[in-house]
Amino acid sequence: MKEYEVYSSLKVPKNSKIIIRLDGRSFHQLAQDLNLVKPYDEHFYQVIAKVCEDLFKEFSPLFTYTFSDEISLLLDKIPFDGRIEKIDSVIASFASSSFVIHYDADFKKPPAFDSRVIPVSNEDILKYFKWRQDESWRNCVNSYGISYLKSKYSNSEANDKINGMNLSDIHELLFQNGINLNDVETYKKRGIGIYRKNKKVVGFNKKENKNQTSYRSYVYTDWELPKFSEEFFRQIGVIQ
Repeated sequence: MKEYEVYSSLKVPKNSKIIIRLDGRSFHQLAQDLNLVKPYDEHFYQVIAKVCEDLFKEFSPLFTYTFSDEISLLLDKIPFDGRIEKIDSVIASFASSSFVIHYDADFKKPPAFDSRVIPVSNEDILKYFKWRQDESWRNCVNSYGISYLKSKYSNSEANDKINGMNLSDIHELLFQNGINLNDVETYKKRGIGIYRKNKKVVGFNKKENKNQTSYRSYVYTDWELPKFSEEFFRQIGVIQ
């Protein structure tokens, strides 16, 4: 019956970089079941950040980016010999398991992530992450907008009102009512990044009888991301 596994041989192109994008399945319902605080639940984001750290340590991506219930991993070392079925299934299930462990809640329904593989060139990397960061900003504006409107109107009225508004309209509505999105935490506007940084370590070399400086890399979770730029990605070693 092995011949029936018609998709198992599909592989990503050799010597390529890929992005794995994970999305929470039915997380809108999950948010209701867990009674998450709107527009942003800090505990939820702490958990998502821990999931990203677990993914980073397990699969060694160059960069991981998350906002809302979406996670993107940039990989240059492709696991599982590039087999797409294996990459999608293992990484999605790993993220789901990590989420359950870190959230430690009585879920009404098991949380799950879906996964897709996106081959990218070096030129595509900045475009991709700027696209997703722009989506993070849209998500921020809309989340605060619908949260404010639901504090004044019924759910259906609030949904009707926001459907007819663009981002600048929502931003102005919030500002006129004392909510300045420039003042909200950076991660809500720009997402969270996980990458490697080097730290300076000073030790004593007994053989040479003097202090010796070295640098060690560690996994860094950045809650204060800048707007993505070529300079930022060069600084963290994602692009050359």
